[in-house]
Amino acid sequence: MLANMCVESHCCEFLELGFEVGIVRDAVAAPKLPEGDGYLSALINFRYMANGLWTTDEVVKMLVQA
Repeated sequence: MLANMCVESHCCEFLELGFEVGIVRDAVAAPKLPEGDGYLSALINFRYMANGLWTTDEVVKMLVQA
């Protein structure tokens, strides 16, 4: 799985278009290789890019409250 690359690409595009972007962190997969942990790297990148980085449970709670 390299979903993190697709999510990051779309995130960049949306930010360039002026959107605020939130990412559901436990809904993204990334490989873990001998050279490093792709998921941890993705989370670090997402923190710099996204306006919000939440778990699925946090998003569900926000939606129920809305």
